[in-house]
Amino acid sequence: MAMIVYGGAISPFVRKVRLALIEKGVEYQLEQVNPFNPPPGFLEISPLKRIPVLRDTDRAEPNTLPDSSIICDYIERKYPTPALYPADPFERARALWYEEYADSAVAQCIGGGLFFERIVKRMLRGQPDESVCQKTLTEKLPPLFDHLEREVASKEFLAGGMFSIADLTIGSMLVNFRHAGESVDAARWPKLAAYAARIHARPSFKTLIDEETPVIRQIRGAA
Repeated sequence: MAMIVYGGAISPFVRKVRLALIEKGVEYQLEQVNPFNPPPGFLEISPLKRIPVLRDTDRAEPNTLPDSSIICDYIERKYPTPALYPADPFERARALWYEEYADSAVAQCIGGGLFFERIVKRMLRGQPDESVCQKTLTEKLPPLFDHLEREVASKEFLAGGMFSIADLTIGSMLVNFRHAGESVDAARWPKLAAYAARIHARPSFKTLIDEETPVIRQIRGAA
């Protein structure tokens, strides 16, 4: 199989790459890598000690790429249809901005303030600090969701009138919000809640959510 993705399935960044491959109909192999205990040689292909890493076995070595954004751009250029980036330069830039917003501000908030506490800590045999979670939910997260509520507005997709890297990345972060035991408050953020439900109903998202949910339940149940 030409494409190998190294990383943990419940990582939003690994999911982002898998979603891109699924949306494009590209077969791939997932090799589970625990970033907290990586296998020998992994740091040679991921100098920042992060997941995912993509290996394209169609190419001679060196044939690996780290970083989900770099990987998704490579996938887009190697497999241009169906497109995941708008053709219009401005809309493409807008899509990249949403990707950055998700991968930085949203990831730091949901990832560090909820998912790490409630899921990753349990995987590491620790206990969540619910005070951190509550501060995230009441103070840190609302401004981010307020912004996304305004941005979604009446649009079906975030950029270019098409499902793009923007929706794929924001949607992936919202999967981890869901895995952490939360859902978007439809009374406070109705447009964002409807958007999340719509994106998560896509076959690509549903396939991975259905795959990951039993794992999350097992982790939460083992606490």
